[in-house]
Amino acid sequence: MLAEPVLLMGLIETCRATIAANSEHLCALDRAIGDGDHGTNMRRGCEAVSAEDASVSALPLPDALEKIGLTLVMNIGGAAGPLYGTLLMEMGRELRAPGEKRDFPSALKQAINAVARRGRSHVGDKTLLDVLYPVQDALAHRLPLTDIARQAELAAELTAAMRAMRGRASYLGDRSIGHVDPGASSCALLTAAICRYLEESAPA
Repeated sequence: MLAEPVLLMGLIETCRATIAANSEHLCALDRAIGDGDHGTNMRRGCEAVSAEDASVSALPLPDALEKIGLTLVMNIGGAAGPLYGTLLMEMGRELRAPGEKRDFPSALKQAINAVARRGRSHVGDKTLLDVLYPVQDALAHRLPLTDIARQAELAAELTAAMRAMRGRASYLGDRSIGHVDPGASSCALLTAAICRYLEESAPA
């Protein structure tokens, strides 16, 4: 299973540019209920991946996902690095599983479950899982990319009504209600950017 080099490089650049453009917004969300550095951390991680885009894009897709995940773990601070890193590394492992033909939605589901175990979190805890699970469900139902992007954005918005149960935000208790989770927001931004890039890159 080979990654299309030009497509993967485009996706990496899309993610880098999206986080760069929204870094301050993500930091503002994080200042309300966290340390205030989520945007800065995500930007550093995406830039580290971008710096390796040529070598990453030359790898088979499972290897590329694992390398990106490891790079994020090493460069994103806080909880986001291990969570995003686990997501991508587990996806790579699932897609490489010997003797199994694993489609992307099922590989993504297993990877999201690994993130849930890593963060000891569940849907409704006000984390990026509240975006990842609806996105995976939309993929499994083969919804159009535009609908998946919108689903991600709506899911992130819905975290504002939730009480944080994990991370620094959980210390705020009910005061965390009314604020969008920064991890859910970065996840939605990346998902929507990827969907739109894939849609624009699809053959006419």
